[in-house]
Amino acid sequence: MTNSAAKENKMGVMPIPKLLISMSLPMIISMLVQALYNVVDSIFVAQMNEAALTAVSLAFPIQNLMIAVAAGTGVGINALLSRSLGEKKFETANTIAANGIFLALASSVVFAILGILGSRLFFVAQTDDTQIIQYGTQYMTIITICSVFIFLQITYERLLQSTGKTIFNMITQATGAIINIILDPILIFGYFGLPAMGVTGAALATVIGQCIAVLLAIYFNHKYNTEITVKLRKFKPCRQTISNIYKIGVPSIIMQSIGSVTTFAMNNILLMFSSTAAAVYGVYFKLQSFVFMPIFGLTNGMIPIVAYNYGARNKKRIFATIKLSIVIAVGIMGLGVAGFQLFPHALLGLFDASETMYSIGIPALRIISLSFIFAGFCIICGCVFQALGNGVYSMLISGTRQLIVIIPLAFLFAKLFGLNMIWWAFPLAEIASLTLSVFFLRRIIHKKIDPIPDEE
Repeated sequence: MTNSAAKENKMGVMPIPKLLISMSLPMIISMLVQALYNVVDSIFVAQMNEAALTAVSLAFPIQNLMIAVAAGTGVGINALLSRSLGEKKFETANTIAANGIFLALASSVVFAILGILGSRLFFVAQTDDTQIIQYGTQYMTIITICSVFIFLQITYERLLQSTGKTIFNMITQATGAIINIILDPILIFGYFGLPAMGVTGAALATVIGQCIAVLLAIYFNHKYNTEITVKLRKFKPCRQTISNIYKIGVPSIIMQSIGSVTTFAMNNILLMFSSTAAAVYGVYFKLQSFVFMPIFGLTNGMIPIVAYNYGARNKKRIFATIKLSIVIAVGIMGLGVAGFQLFPHALLGLFDASETMYSIGIPALRIISLSFIFAGFCIICGCVFQALGNGVYSMLISGTRQLIVIIPLAFLFAKLFGLNMIWWAFPLAEIASLTLSVFFLRRIIHKKIDPIPDEE
């Protein structure tokens, strides 16, 4: 890649509205397909019985933890790659890519071992319902042993994102999710002569979809991602590169892992009332993905633009990207609030909800969705911090929101006021998140963006 070709990288020259939409739209579409998969997966599992739905809901913290490690490491890879390309350091970019793939493989080995040894213990720690324990152990064992697919998929997709080729990410994610959706009923209920595998079938459908997606992602990188050359022959891990990846990625890993801790804690608080309450919380997470996934798709397009232009020292393009991202995110969240407020009964009905689930779920969806009003702005701010190498700000905000506000308030409300009051912990926590996000955004603009000289 020559310097003249590098200067033509669209992240440095294309008008920001067109650039952000062109990079984000494929990711938003693929994220919506992922959200559809999440919902459809649980809809099929719910048709077995409520215990199966609860088991999959209780397994969510572990799935989220795997994604947190993979995506958090990917944030470090993405930000460093985009910055290196913006600075025209192409060999550095190649080294980052190779070490990122190494980290994906190493992480998957750790989760496979944890899954083999700890799956049953994880569910026994939460419930004494033997059916939930059986379902959950089957599901979690498979997704952890085969975690190599999700780690490699996310890593190779980040390589494509860092050079602006997000259209290929849409193809890989959408293909994996569609295959998953097709295989779910076939493997769960045993169509076309196959045995009915229940929850095991749901897990197998998930990992098969991920396997196909990673194969596509590898192909697209080698075929079309010419700005990065992945050199794995005679590869040796580079300690400095790994350190730099994790310097940015670890705060993101911790930030997203905190979500696993919160979900685990919330499940145990809700199980004080009933397994149905925990199932409602699991259903909420599936449904809210339709609101949050498009914004995550938006940020996947935004982060490399901000990082690239920070490396290229272009203040005007950084500000324009941040402002437009906030406007779009807040608009998406507004639609989400409207949907949850107006149609909670219909949303719960997708999961064969019992009358008990309706009575718990309708107020839950309406109350929790109030937090969406502020969440869009906060998500964009957190990703700006990551793109500029200050992921620790995101970690502090997420830690405050979930560990200091949500969990203590939920436990306190459960003890003092009962089940329906628990859900108010979420909007109250988002207000705290908004306050910190504004403070840190002003700080990072003052320290990192304002010192960039204005263009003549």
